Amino acid sequence: MNNKKILYICLAILVGGVLVTTLIFFTEPEAQSEGATIETAILVDVVDAKKGTYAPTIVATGTVQPVEDVVLSPLVSGQIIRRDPAFTPGGFVTKGEVLLQIDPSDYRNTLELRKSELLQSETALATEMGRQQIAEQDLQLINNDSLFGDNPLSDNETQLVLRQPQLNAVKANIEAARASMNQAQLNLERTTIRAPFDAHILSQNVTVGSQVAQGDNLGRIVGTDSYWVTATVPISRLQWLKFPESNDEKGSIVHIENSSAWPTGTQREGYLDRQIGALDNQTRLARVLVRVEDPLTTSEELEGAPKLMIGTFVEVNIQADSIPDVVRLDRDLVRTNQTAWVMKDNLLEIRELDIVLTDNQYAYVQSGLEDGDQVVTTNLSTVTNGIELRTRSERASEEEND
Repeated sequence: MNNKKILYICLAILVGGVLVTTLIFFTEPEAQSEGATIETAILVDVVDAKKGTYAPTIVATGTVQPVEDVVLSPLVSGQIIRRDPAFTPGGFVTKGEVLLQIDPSDYRNTLELRKSELLQSETALATEMGRQQIAEQDLQLINNDSLFGDNPLSDNETQLVLRQPQLNAVKANIEAARASMNQAQLNLERTTIRAPFDAHILSQNVTVGSQVAQGDNLGRIVGTDSYWVTATVPISRLQWLKFPESNDEKGSIVHIENSSAWPTGTQREGYLDRQIGALDNQTRLARVLVRVEDPLTTSEELEGAPKLMIGTFVEVNIQADSIPDVVRLDRDLVRTNQTAWVMKDNLLEIRELDIVLTDNQYAYVQSGLEDGDQVVTTNLSTVTNGIELRTRSERASEEEND
């Protein structure tokens, strides 16, 4: 191939490239502007503030514990000759039910002996009363033999003649014998160990044949009428809680939940019973006691309700006193330095809030918000008083008009 032919080929390629470039340039589509506008107002969501009377719910955690917790101990020693079948861990007993019986033979014999001693003392008193009559006659004779008819003896001598010391000694013996008999009777009764209240058996340490002494640990029982839940709350919230002033009253209603053991939505109801007058050493929070009636659901009314177990951690929701004339605002809408963003006349206003109380979900605002104020719920990167805002409903209406 000669140089001339190569030159023609290069010129043809160059001309073809120019033609293709020109064609692309003149056939490229042009962007068209169809009513585009620049929006300066920030799009936000808002909620209306509503003023009213609201009852906050103070959420805390607590531990279940028994109100009545007793370690059974005998007051007399002896051998166990009978144990009630209900006296077993997990069993239930009623008040006055016999749990254990200590062999009463020795104590019954002692009682009969003390009765005999009392009878002997009473017989000695009857004998001494006869001697008293003889002594009075002797004193009368002494007075008659006196020259002037008056008693020639001193008061102490008169008491000796009338055997008053002997009579006092006999009466003292009777009182001692009666006290010994009563003690023997009491010891005999103490050989029968009864339930002091309706109880649930947690432990049993003895059985038939066990030899027990005074003060031994026989077992542990707890009352079934009610349990306590010991909860901790901040001191600042105590003023909104109601505690009973007498045994006939009940405090604030409390709903108890156990998310780890109970089905979702399952609750037990209790009430504030009293406040412990000392702060928790670790958390420095106030301690309150919540009373729950029939914790083990032994009544028909609570059939199917969850049972409380001693030592478990539960969540308590305390219904606090109602707060009048406040705005209830979601806690997430309370901004830095206790402020709220309000949309007024399509402009942003940063309002300072006077918050009376906050619970786990809401803040209760006494001043700073009025009924009907539009509170901005959208998180904004730029926050300045007076910036323009608009809501999604306004944007939708503009698009419909277009």
